[in-house]
Amino acid sequence: MSDAVPAKHEAAQKMGFKDGDLIQELGYDDDVDFDLRDSLEDAVGSELLTEEDHEIVDGIVYWWRDDDGDLVDALVDSLISLDDKGVVWLLTPKSGRDGYVSPASIQADAPTAGLHVTNTEGVSEDWSATRLVARRKN
Repeated sequence: MSDAVPAKHEAAQKMGFKDGDLIQELGYDDDVDFDLRDSLEDAVGSELLTEEDHEIVDGIVYWWRDDDGDLVDALVDSLISLDDKGVVWLLTPKSGRDGYVSPASIQADAPTAGLHVTNTEGVSEDWSATRLVARRKN
């Protein structure tokens, strides 16, 4: 099966990242999924950029927990370095885990930040990933 995606790259593929993409990581802490991080770095062929980097990026991976503060403010701030066609993947602990964020909260806060929830993927044993994109301008 030559078309099979290695298991460690499945999450990165679900998230739509490909070789050469610039991905910024926000909200990094010692509870992140290191296997997922490695998968993303392998898929894009470079290390994830940090909060200190100021490049325009193709995507943002934002680790977010319930006690991290105001989600709307955080999302608005994250858009500064995001390309117009870029995507924010909001990674939140799954139900029953410390720091769980309800999908209803994300649905309510994303539009206030100018974003639209498109889908959610299971990308890790402990983390869910919600895909957020900028609302289309008319």
